[in-house]
Amino acid sequence: MSATKFDKSKLPSRHTTVGPTSAAHRAMLYAMGLTKEQIAQPLVGVVTTWNEAAPCNITLSRQAQAVKKGVSSAGGTPREFTTITVTDGIAMGHAGMKASLASREVIADSIELTVRGHCYDALVGLAGCDKALPGLMMSMVRLNVPSIFIYGGTIMPGKFQGRDVTIVDVFEGVGKNASGKMTDAELEHLEQVALPTGGACGGQFTANTMACVSEAIGLALPGSAGTPAPYESRDRWCYQSGEQIMNLIAQGLRPRDIVTRKSLENAARVVAATGGSTNAALHLPALANEAGIDFDLHEVARIFRSTPYIADMMPGGKYTAFDLYSVGGIPVVMKELLDSGFLHGDCITVTGKTMAENLKDVKFPENQEKKIVYRVKNPISTTGGVVGLKGNLAPEGAIVKIVGLKKLTFTGPARCFDREEEALAAVLKRDIKDGEVMVIRYEGPKGGPGMREMLSTTAALYGWGKGDEIALITDGRFSGGTRGFCIGHVGPEAAVGGPIALLKDGDMITIDADKGTLDVAVSAEELAKRKAAWKPRPHEYQSGSIWKYSTTVGSAEKGAVTHPGAAKETFDYSRS
Repeated sequence: MSATKFDKSKLPSRHTTVGPTSAAHRAMLYAMGLTKEQIAQPLVGVVTTWNEAAPCNITLSRQAQAVKKGVSSAGGTPREFTTITVTDGIAMGHAGMKASLASREVIADSIELTVRGHCYDALVGLAGCDKALPGLMMSMVRLNVPSIFIYGGTIMPGKFQGRDVTIVDVFEGVGKNASGKMTDAELEHLEQVALPTGGACGGQFTANTMACVSEAIGLALPGSAGTPAPYESRDRWCYQSGEQIMNLIAQGLRPRDIVTRKSLENAARVVAATGGSTNAALHLPALANEAGIDFDLHEVARIFRSTPYIADMMPGGKYTAFDLYSVGGIPVVMKELLDSGFLHGDCITVTGKTMAENLKDVKFPENQEKKIVYRVKNPISTTGGVVGLKGNLAPEGAIVKIVGLKKLTFTGPARCFDREEEALAAVLKRDIKDGEVMVIRYEGPKGGPGMREMLSTTAALYGWGKGDEIALITDGRFSGGTRGFCIGHVGPEAAVGGPIALLKDGDMITIDADKGTLDVAVSAEELAKRKAAWKPRPHEYQSGSIWKYSTTVGSAEKGAVTHPGAAKETFDYSRS
C-alpha cells in the first residue's frame, strides 16, 4: 500500500510534533528511536487489553505487532499502549466481580486520557474479554478519532467425555459436583481440558456477542471477529486493520459517522439472532451514550423481540463460536438478516463501504455438517433469543435470555437474598424448593456496587438440574453463559428503593416472557406502605474506585453509564 501524504495541521498530533513550541515533545519521541520522518507522520494509538490474568487476552500482544506493521506500511507511526481488563471467568462468584462492570468505564476512561494526553490522531484497539470489548468501542466513539476495533478471537472448544465443552461447563460442573452428579475426579479432569488454548470463552457469551456487535455496528473489518485466537491468520486481519486506519484518517471517517441509530439497531438484531448475551442490553445503550443517541434497554428489547433467532449457539443452543466460524462466521448471519429485511444495509462501516456492499458476495452455507445457521424463513424461533420484561416489579425494565427455556412463564413465591453469596450457599446446600423464585437484590450498579454477574449461582442451579424448576431475578447481571429462567437488570435497583427492595419471602411473582411482563401480586398501596418504611442500605465500599463508580453510575435501563455522553459534549477532541 502506498503511503498518503497527510496534512498534520488538521490532526491532533500537531500539538506535540509541529513547530518550535513542540521541541520538547519531539525530544521525547526521538529518545524512543523515532526518526524525523516518523514524527512528521500521523500518530496512531494501538491499544490492547493484554495481560496474563486469563486466556482471553494472552494473544493480544502478538496481534498488536501485526497492527503496527500495517500502520507503518501505510505511512503512519504506531504508538502501542495497554490498559486494564478484569476477566469475568476469574472474578466470578466472589467480591472480585464487583470490579467487572466498573472496569468497562476505567478502560474507556484510561484510553480517552492516554489519547488526549499524547495527542494521537487515530486508534486501533484489540480486546479479548467481556467488558474490554465495549470499553474499547466506547472510547473510540467518545474520542471520535478514526478508529478500528479488533477482537482477539475465540478460544478453541475443549473436549470432555466425547463432547465440546466451554468454561460454562466447568461452572455447571461445580453444581453437579455439589449435588452428587459429578465426582471430584471428573470435575478435576473437566477443569483441565475445558480451555485448551488462548482466546475468549467459546460460546455465544458476552465476549463473542460483543465481537459480533463490532462487525454489525461497523467498527471492525468484516469477517475479522470470527477467526479463533490461536490462528496466526488473525495477524492478517490485524495488518489490514493497521493499513485501513490510515485510509480512515485520509477520508476523515470517524466513529460517530458509523455508530448511528441504524447501526445500533443492526447490532441489536445480530445479538438477538445469535441468542447472544443479555449484557448487550447494557453495552449497546452505553455505546449509544458516547454518540449522543438515546437508545435504552427498552429500545434494545423491542428489537430483540422482533428478530428471528437463527444461530444455534451455546449456552442455549448446541454450538460454539468456532463452529460458527467454520461455516462463514457472523457475515453469514448478517447477510441472511439483510436479505430478509432485518438490517439497514446503507450503514457506513470502517471499510469506507456500506454494510450491504461489504456483504454483497457472502453466500449462505446450504450444506452445513452441523446445522448452525438457519434461514430466516425457517428460524429456530421467530422471537430473538433475548427479550425484555416490564411490570410493577420492574418499572424500568428487566431482561431474560429465553433460548433453551422449556416454558416462557413462571409463577412462584419469592425467596429473598440480599447478596449473591447467600444465594449461592443456599443452592449448593440445596436449600431452595422447586417452584420458588430466588430474588438476589442489592447487587445493582449502585448497590452492589458494580452489578455483579451471577454465573456461579445460575450455573450451580443448572448443574443441580433445577434450571427449569427454580426461577431467579436480580438487579444484578448474568453472564452470557447463563441459562435457565434467570431475569436480570431489574430496575429501579434495590439500592434506590426499587420494588425489588420491597419484596418479602412468599410474595407471589409472575414472569411472562411471552407477554414481556414481570409482576408481583402485591397491591400498589401495600408497596407504597413498604416503601415508606424502607431505609437505604449502605454498602461496604466507602473509598476507592468502586466507591467512585457507585457515586457516578446510572441505571441499567440507560446502560449503567457514568457520564452524560456526547449529548452534553462541548469540546470535540478529534477536531481540536
